[in-house]
Parts: sequence; structure tokens; C-alpha cells
Amino acid sequence: MTSLARRRLYNTAALFAASLAVLIVHTSYSLSLRSTSFATGWLLVVLLFALTLYNARKKLPFLPLLPSSAWLQAHVYVGLFTLVVFAMHVGFRIPNGWLEGTLALLFFGVVASGLIGLALSRLIPGRLRTQGELVIFERQPIFRRRLGEQLDALVDEIDSMALSDFHVRRLMTFFARPRHFWLHLMESPAPRETLLTELEGLDGYLSDDERAVKERIGELIRTKADLDYHCAHQAVLKYWLFIHIPLSYSLLIVGVAHAVVVYRFLR
Repeated sequence: MTSLARRRLYNTAALFAASLAVLIVHTSYSLSLRSTSFATGWLLVVLLFALTLYNARKKLPFLPLLPSSAWLQAHVYVGLFTLVVFAMHVGFRIPNGWLEGTLALLFFGVVASGLIGLALSRLIPGRLRTQGELVIFERQPIFRRRLGEQLDALVDEIDSMALSDFHVRRLMTFFARPRHFWLHLMESPAPRETLLTELEGLDGYLSDDERAVKERIGELIRTKADLDYHCAHQAVLKYWLFIHIPLSYSLLIVGVAHAVVVYRFLR
């Protein structure tokens, strides 16, 4: 068994043990006709604040506070434990009322976005290793501009009406910005292959020197398509947090409002 598999086994066992312990305590209190909502509610608040610490840890990578992978594992399993506690807090029923309903929707939105993010973080890095050279997301515009400049220089290098027309008609738009976002996420090679096929179709109109330039243009097309592939996948990894994090903080705010309403109602 690998160290990763062993760690996941231990974490799953700890999650199961913690969930079972809380369930036993919750059931015991319920059978004694004592309210468990305050205890589970405050436990939820503590767990939610603990979960937000992972985002703070990522913003302070220079601090010696355990590796990011350990924080991620803790974030995932504490998040799953929070789902168990939430089910106990609402009494394993569908919440009613606009405040409880909003709180439940936000909670499941956070859980769903978190699980989607976890799946993406497992899927996308493996994909990126299989196609092209890894380029940091923030540096991709620089590489894209350089590719465009190299293309312009190649077309200007040789006097070919066919290549110049193809450049204006098909390549300028392709090299100007990231293209074919959804097709790259579906791992479709169609846009790249279409351009390369059209480029090969010019072969009969080119001299030997122009064919050499055409081959170099083909390499630039492949490199740009790989860059767009990385751009699409890295953008998904980067921007899903713009859903998960706002939902998380909204959940905390609505949770505090829920606690205030409950305490005012009981006074």
C-alpha cells in the first residue's frame, strides 16, 4: 500500500469514527429529550471557521504551517464531517422557512462546489502533463504574444500570396487570444487539426522555400493550441474558487444571522 493510500485510509477511518461518535452523542441526548440544536449549531460554526483557514493558509505560503497538501486533506475530510453534523443539526429533514432554506441552499452550494473543485484538482493536473509544456497561467499572455510575433515574422520573411492570405483569413484571429475554451475542456483536437489540414492544402501553391516556412507555421499552430489547452484547464482550476469562496463566506454570514435570530427568539 502506498503512503497516499495509507493516509487516505487513516483519514477515512478518522472521519467514520468522528461521525459515529457525534451520532451516538446526538442520539443519546435526543432520547433523553434534551435539545441538541445548540451544540450542533455551535459545532458547525467552529467547523466552518476552521474550513476557512485553508484559504488563509494558501495566502501565506511562507509560514511553516505544514505542507499545503496536508491542509487540503484536512479541509476535505473536515468538510465531509461538517456535512454529517449539518444533517444532525437540521434533524435529517428538509429545512423550512426562508432563513433556514437560504442557509441550507448555501451549505449545499458550498459542499457541491467543494466536491467539484476536488474532482477538478484530481483530473486537470493529469491532463496538463500529457499535452504541451506547462506555462504558468499569468505568463500565458506573454507566450501568446511571442507566438504571434514569430508568426508575423515568418509570413513577412517570404513573399507568398497563399500564406499571407491564410494568415489574414485564419491565423490572425487564432493567435490573437485564447480560443476554443469548451472544445479544449472536452479534449477535442478539431480546431487544431482543421487549421493544420487547411495549411497542408496550400502545399500545391508553394515553392520549396515556402513549404519550409509552412512547416514552421504548423509548429506554431500546434504550440498555440497546446497553450490554449493549458489556458482553458488552468482557468477552470483558478476561477472555480470565485464560486466556492464567496459561497463559503456567505454561508458564515447567514449562519451568524441564523444564530442571532434563534437567540432573540428564545429571550
